[in-house]
Amino acid sequence: MKPQNPVQMAVIGAAHGIKGEVRVKTFTGDPLALSNYGLLYSKDGRTFQVEAIRPAGEVVVVRFRGVEDRTAAERLTGTELFVDRSVLPPEEEDEFYHADLIGLAVRDETGAEVGRVAAVQNYGGGDILEITFRGRKGMLIPFTQAAVPEVDIAGGFVRVDTLAAGLADDEDGDGRPERSDQLNAKSRPRGPREAGGNR
Repeated sequence: MKPQNPVQMAVIGAAHGIKGEVRVKTFTGDPLALSNYGLLYSKDGRTFQVEAIRPAGEVVVVRFRGVEDRTAAERLTGTELFVDRSVLPPEEEDEFYHADLIGLAVRDETGAEVGRVAAVQNYGGGDILEITFRGRKGMLIPFTQAAVPEVDIAGGFVRVDTLAAGLADDEDGDGRPERSDQLNAKSRPRGPREAGGNR
């Protein structure tokens, strides 16, 4: 059965060797944890079961059941792999799955809805929320306690501190967001490492 609430766990890269192995980029905190989730699903409904997995630099090398040679492995390049959200373990306090954050309303200090969470990015310096903010798309704010002091998954929103998030107008009043160095603020945990929280 295809996932009803899919969460991407990995993407298959190039073939590795001649025995059907492939290089896989995982979005789990521990790359080897990919084998812990049972069947993985592609967008078109195919299923994949990990038979063997080993680290290889920044990726893992995987042998999937039924993939026996390089030709079959090459056909899988670019295939995205998913599990259903229900198979992921519950988060600990102040930990969140990226999939749960996307789509949440963004509220300011007054409680007014000012946008939506469009994506969660990570360029190596910690998680960053990409949001729409008062009609502006592609606004990036650090996902820190200072910038995002409240996350209410059940309530469907995150509350931002517009000053700490760099969204407040600058002193000149030209309407452009203030871009102070916010990425050094206290980091918020990025979710359970063994279950994709570090994607």
